[in-house]
Amino acid sequence: MKLLVGLGNPGGQYEGNRHNIGFMAIDAIARAHGIGPWKTKHGGQIAEGVIGGERVMLLKPQTFMNKSGDSVQQAARFFKIDLTDIVVFYDELDLAPGKVRVKVGGGNGGHNGLRSIDPQIGLDYKRVRLGIGHPGKEFVTPHVLGDFAKADKAWLEPLLDELARQVGLLIKGDDAGFMNKLALAVQSEGEKKGEKPAQSHVRQARAAKPQAEVPKSGPLADMLAKMFGNKD
Repeated sequence: MKLLVGLGNPGGQYEGNRHNIGFMAIDAIARAHGIGPWKTKHGGQIAEGVIGGERVMLLKPQTFMNKSGDSVQQAARFFKIDLTDIVVFYDELDLAPGKVRVKVGGGNGGHNGLRSIDPQIGLDYKRVRLGIGHPGKEFVTPHVLGDFAKADKAWLEPLLDELARQVGLLIKGDDAGFMNKLALAVQSEGEKKGEKPAQSHVRQARAAKPQAEVPKSGPLADMLAKMFGNKD
């Protein structure tokens, strides 16, 4: 069995955030492959199905980003899933919007979701980095906790659709083929619409109002306090 994990923050107020693109990826996979229903277990929402003849478990931790490892560890232990059979989808500031990179192992790059997961299960799981663009250090918080803009739909929708269609390649270990399919889908869709992946994320972040987006107390506030000055 493969464990496919999407990272994000629970709650309707965060649903459209760039930080929740991992949740969006898992939801797209579930829709495309008819996987469901969702159940609340192991500190997250889980659903089981089959993709390309392989049993898969989808997981969206409901522990807030900086506690993601709690849920991932519980699910992996309960279902006896090897580290090499775990795939984590998450937002990546250091990739341009619409860019995707896959790697196994490595550092957490300042991402609090990975920072929580790594010490609990180990490093050698597969990571799918979904680019959201970097707005500049001082604008990171309103950027990641801000919703995707309308202009982002030019690359976000075809990216998620193709990710869901091609996830079987990822499961089989064809990471290069998976990345190539996604790159072609985003590029061709942008050409049809005469658009490119949104380059206005810096302007959007500067125009955002952090006071309206950043909670002053609670789990997410604690997470932001810890990550101040980091990429995430």
